[in-house]
Amino acid sequence: MNAPPNDEEDQGEIFLEEDDIIHEINVDEEDLPDVDEEAGSDADDTEGADDSVHIFTGHTGELYTVACSPTDPLLVATGGGDDKGYLWRIGQGDWAQELRDHRDSVSSLAFSSDGQLLASGSFDKLVQVWDINSDRKSTLEGPAGGIEWVRWHPRGHILLAGSEDSTVWMWNADRNAYLNMFSGHGGSVTCGDFTPNGKTICTGSDDATLRIWNPKTGQSIHVVRGHPYHTDGLTCLAISSDSNLVLSGSRDGSANIVNIATGKVVSSLTPHAESVECVGLPLSSPWAATGGMDQKLIVWDLQHSLPRCTCDHEDGVTCLSWLGVSRYLATGCVDGKVRVWDSLSGDCVRTFRGHSHAIQSLAISAAGDFLVSASLDGTARVFEVTDFL
Repeated sequence: MNAPPNDEEDQGEIFLEEDDIIHEINVDEEDLPDVDEEAGSDADDTEGADDSVHIFTGHTGELYTVACSPTDPLLVATGGGDDKGYLWRIGQGDWAQELRDHRDSVSSLAFSSDGQLLASGSFDKLVQVWDINSDRKSTLEGPAGGIEWVRWHPRGHILLAGSEDSTVWMWNADRNAYLNMFSGHGGSVTCGDFTPNGKTICTGSDDATLRIWNPKTGQSIHVVRGHPYHTDGLTCLAISSDSNLVLSGSRDGSANIVNIATGKVVSSLTPHAESVECVGLPLSSPWAATGGMDQKLIVWDLQHSLPRCTCDHEDGVTCLSWLGVSRYLATGCVDGKVRVWDSLSGDCVRTFRGHSHAIQSLAISAAGDFLVSASLDGTARVFEVTDFL
């Protein structure tokens, strides 16, 4: 072989002799990396980033629901496809209490307003009620179909649940006693709640109707259907803090505001291009928010029935939560990201990463400083939102 070049001498151009070749390798040009691919991109730089301050990994399946205690700033409940619920505390990774005995996916969780009781609804047709301060548990039976949602009366231990069998059930949880069954819907009851004053119940169904009920008599006060209301099943609803209005979203891409006292549609909001999956009414302003599978969050001025701003996402918007009485709201997305939006400007002011699959549910902690997300990736993550209080 040739002697190694002398660094002190100018070697000029250097050529390989045949004897210099040790081994020849054939390279397919298609296997060579693209310059752009090798350099990477901004999106690649953030892949794998995790902005959470706590991760709960106790579940062994997809997560569908999360709820935060209204009185304990650290207590969280999650439920999912492993047929289990868990109670756990933010920042205390060594503590968790398993909520057992469901035989199908846990679809919904809700704490009573005093924080003493937790209700879990499951597709096994049962509602379980758990005492937070003891091991006491009761089982509420009645529905012939899976439980879609559970909600508490705002001032007592009266529990409401909507079922796939087209009925709504109400129990006294303290006495483990059935109180009433609301029948009239022609499809699964997908959403519902008490009004904040506790005097009325609103429910939405796959039958494309909204029903307004008297809780004491079980009678339907109003049935809202047909033009100008929804033409397909309802997916979600929210009730104003003064108990006067209910906002509903539908698979037909529309959102409507109904006067609860009269049962009349007072506003039809310009429809999304695809199903509206979540709606929300803030406590402190005459606005509304709707999120849809068309990858948009729309913030509405209800006084004029016009959009204040449209916030574009990279995939469908599955859930949303206003952050206390602030002007900010958070969205959960099919792309696995949680975003915080300024409802005045429409700007995305923060993107929280960490999940690897769609976000199914969001909840805000009692003190408002933490946002908790539940995902199909099987984890719940906690993000700090004190900057937006």
